[in-house]
Formats: sequence, structure tokens, C-alpha cells
Amino acid sequence: MIATEPTRVLIIRLSAIGDVVFASPLVAACKKRYPEADIDWLAEGVVRPLLTELPGLNKVILWPRQEWQELWREKRFFALVSAVAAFRRKLRARNYDLVIDAQGLVKSAFLAWLTGSRQRIGFKSKEPNGIFLSDRHEKSITSRISSEYLALADTLGWDTSSFKMVLGISASDDARARDVAPEAPYVVVAPFTTRPQKHWTQAHWRTLIGRLADAGHQVACLGGPGDREEAVVLLDGLPVLNWVGSYPLGVSAGLVKHAAGVIGVDTGLTHMGIAAGIPTVALFGSTCPYLETGRDNVRVIYHGLDCAPCKRSPTCAGRFDCMVGITTDEALRAFNELV
Repeated sequence: MIATEPTRVLIIRLSAIGDVVFASPLVAACKKRYPEADIDWLAEGVVRPLLTELPGLNKVILWPRQEWQELWREKRFFALVSAVAAFRRKLRARNYDLVIDAQGLVKSAFLAWLTGSRQRIGFKSKEPNGIFLSDRHEKSITSRISSEYLALADTLGWDTSSFKMVLGISASDDARARDVAPEAPYVVVAPFTTRPQKHWTQAHWRTLIGRLADAGHQVACLGGPGDREEAVVLLDGLPVLNWVGSYPLGVSAGLVKHAAGVIGVDTGLTHMGIAAGIPTVALFGSTCPYLETGRDNVRVIYHGLDCAPCKRSPTCAGRFDCMVGITTDEALRAFNELV
């Protein structure tokens, strides 16, 4: 598969938060196969806090996407070409002899091509990314967590005997998370995500948080800056620590890492709970990214209705039966089984 034994490897997975967590085992698998190789990761700045101290990773290189987009919007095309050329020189200076495009898009394949590496391997895609790659493979998605990355690593001949997600949180982010976290154990809830069909109802969350508190658990809620307004309504009057939008991603990841458990929907924070190895309950409906996690302290609740997973094309006229049908009793029972 690999024509020459690589000494410098670049993994490209630009975003999103959850997908970067899913792809994180690639580093250890590559390092086991090529222990003398330097392994870098090309990503967008938003996910850098999850990669900073990933075991086995040599360097995180940031794609200046926003700079390029701004130059395009301002129609400063000469400056854009100069910026792309400068980034190309930066990548080529690293002399990568193997580049793995773990994103599967034209933009990520183009960045792989910019490196000048002769070995540019990635996923087959609906997008015409093949013009920038030297080799492509089918994306194998199964019920196993990180399945597409596991299959790719197997295809490459890497060691996948222990293919588990990890968090590369920096020491400073971890220390700040410890300063923020209460001394008593706490449970993180992660209610917010990108699409309404992936949400649990506010009524369900309020009941669950109340019952957790009644059982003696300290509850903390995490989310991004865009979730603040919704969090105010959701958490009003509840005995809960509202951390929504209060901390950068690395600190939030640290707060997940030090929690006694996580209950969340299909969102990056929930996947971080699994990566951190803490008890996690994942609530899925319109999406089902995994059922098998390889960990005994995870419960995935997914009813598998005839219309599910609908992904981005709901057919229920906004009822979201798949998520509404998950009861608070069901979620609480799953959590109690773990703790």
C-alpha cells in the first residue's frame, strides 16, 4: 500500500469537533506502524485545543481558512494567490512523504496536493477530490465508533489493535479546567448541537436535570457561545452550573475529562466523554454515528425508528419522534447503570 517507508506523515482532518475526536486514534495507529516517523496534523484553528498534546503527534499546522475566505470576499485575488503560495511553501518545507486526507472533501484533498507529497491517500467522495489524490478508498461506515478511520488505518496496514479516541488537551487548559471544576463530583449535560432534529426536548432535559439533582448529583451544563440564550431558558430555576459559552474549547474538554459522567446528544462534547473514558450516555435519533464504542462505561440510546436515521432530511414534519420518544426514565436508568 505505502510505496516507501515514511519519515514524515501529515494527517488532514480540518474539522468538525466531533469528527476530529473520532479521527484521533489515527495518530497512535500510525506511530505504532512507523515509530520513527514525525506525524503532523493539519486542522482549522477551532479544533487545535483537542490536538495540542495528542500522544504521538509532533506538530499541529493550522489552515488559514478565514484569511483565505476574507481575501476572496474582498476580491483581493492576487493577495489570495500569494497567501496560498506562501502556505504551499510552508507545507512543502516539511517534506512529507505520506499525506492522509481523513476529511474526504475537495478542499482537504487540495491541501494534501499542496504538500507536494507523492503519496496522498484519502477517501472516495461525491466531490471530485480524486484529481488531487494519488489513491482513494471507500469510506466504510459501520455501527462501530470511528469506523471510517479504523477501516482506513487497516487498509494502510497500520496497527489498529487498540483504536481508541483520545483528547490532546494542553496542560494549561487542563489546569484551568481543574480550577473551574467544583471539588465535589459533577455530571455534565450536553444538550446543544447543530440541528433541531438532533435535540432532545427542553422538557426532557429539565426533568432529567431535576432528577439528577434530587439524587444528589451536582449537574453542570456545557455548550458553545451560540447556545447561551437557549441555555438561559432551558436552565431557568434549575440547580445547575451554567458553563455554556463560558470557556474555550480546550477548557470545556478538560471539564468533560474531569466529570463523573456525561449525558448528551450527538455533539462533540458527548463524544469527548467517551474519548476521556468516563461514563457516558449518548442520545441519538436522526443520526446514529455509532452503537458500538468498545467501552463498557458507555450507553447509546437509539430507538431505530423506520424513518431513522434521517440525518439532514426529516420526514416527521418537525415532530422529531426519534428524540421525543427517548424518555427521561430511560436516560436516567442508563446513567445509573454506569455510576
